[in-house]
Amino acid sequence: MNTGNLRKRIAVIGAGFSGLSAAAYAAKSGNEVHVFEKHDRPGGRARQFVTDEGYVFDMGPSWYWMPDIIENFFADFDCKTSDFFSLVSLDPQFEMVFSKEKVSVPENNEEIRKLFENIEPGAARQYDKFMKSAQFKYEVGMKEFVTKPCYSWFEFASLKIAGSTLKLDLLSNFRTYVSGYFTDPKLKSLMEFPVIFLGASPKQIPALYSLMNYGGYVLGTKYPMGGFYQLVLAMKEVAEKQGVHFHFNHDVQKINIEKGKAASLTIDGENYEFDAIIASSDYHHTETLIPKSLRNYDKAYWETRTFAPSCLIYYLGIKGKIPHLKHHTLFFENELDNHIDCIYKNKKWPSKPLFYVCCPSKTDPDVAPEGCENLFLLLPLAPGIYDDEQVREKYLTEMLERIEKHTGETDIISRIDYKKSYCVSDFISDYNAYQGNAYGLSNTLSQTAVLKPKIRNKKITNLFYTGQLTVPGPGVPPSVISGKIVAAEVSKLKIK
Repeated sequence: MNTGNLRKRIAVIGAGFSGLSAAAYAAKSGNEVHVFEKHDRPGGRARQFVTDEGYVFDMGPSWYWMPDIIENFFADFDCKTSDFFSLVSLDPQFEMVFSKEKVSVPENNEEIRKLFENIEPGAARQYDKFMKSAQFKYEVGMKEFVTKPCYSWFEFASLKIAGSTLKLDLLSNFRTYVSGYFTDPKLKSLMEFPVIFLGASPKQIPALYSLMNYGGYVLGTKYPMGGFYQLVLAMKEVAEKQGVHFHFNHDVQKINIEKGKAASLTIDGENYEFDAIIASSDYHHTETLIPKSLRNYDKAYWETRTFAPSCLIYYLGIKGKIPHLKHHTLFFENELDNHIDCIYKNKKWPSKPLFYVCCPSKTDPDVAPEGCENLFLLLPLAPGIYDDEQVREKYLTEMLERIEKHTGETDIISRIDYKKSYCVSDFISDYNAYQGNAYGLSNTLSQTAVLKPKIRNKKITNLFYTGQLTVPGPGVPPSVISGKIVAAEVSKLKIK
């Protein structure tokens, strides 16, 4: 029997953020690591593509928040993000469009305080109190709470976490929490919107996640020049420097089990033997690669989970500039709860949708031809919803009309130089995403920490899971942390 400290041959399925992270950390521990990715490049949902016209589109993540968490990954490998790409701060961080006005959130925290005070007398002081509490949650939550493998609640019995239970606000919901600080609807929307990334209504998200407000507003909204994909390329380079081997266009068809262990992977009809396997692929899909009797969760389990939304995305190249559009713009002219109900209760296309626009060409001239704009439009949807081209186009028209109203532009649709849509069925075909979800499981209280799908198979000793469907949850920084957690667990594994 070898100890867990000896060199292992490890397979990582998928080259998304959690897979890249897991691979880099596992290799750093002295293991031989191979990453198998079904696509022709790394990144998963964060892939990038370039059009013949010269537009460069990030396919997924566009909000660079919690920069310190990302920086920590590179520090673990004796480097920093600036070794790979230039990170700039956005000012304003974003603009939110309401039915009768718009609000731009500035980069400087003192300017944010002034903004809040102008909207609601006394709100600057309330903002300070809110962010002081959010900072505490961020420092405890992101450095202590979300770094656990979550096999048991006993992992959270440290004096620091146990003594902070009440201050972490785990049992109160985010909406009630925000209402205790602010009364103006616009300020409430400004404070509630970050938790939309966690995939549930503010009424269902624990107040713990006010840490998102600190990680965004106070630490600032960044942008990596060249696009979010620069982070993918940087993490891949870090992994390669640790000796990781990447195999693209390699789709795993089966995980072969022998004597209670994952013995090999079947890829394109060939078997590849490994001592341990880390699945960064969709959790539900990964379990279809093993016998039903050995899966952690059955069909009924997944059907009763609350999933984060899917979404309709449009990648648009626009001839000419759109002067009054910011890098990030949130269109909140309609009621948030109406849209949320369409996702979680009614599971239908929203009649009065909210949506988000990213225009990176405002910051980065290299993502669009000269004199043109690069637009990324995202509208959250219920997972599993029907999404033919006709309904996609209907919502594109509505989104463009609202952009025109906001910016004063006319007939943007006639200026479209490039157009590509991406929706529920594409998430299924490209990522094997359960019901086409885009962000994993919602971070509701009943799906937090130990209550999330386990990172280790209960019956197969050397099969592990990482990514947004397990701990700590959805988002780029949590996925990076997830990979680190799993790599550490694999390093403890004993092999024969």
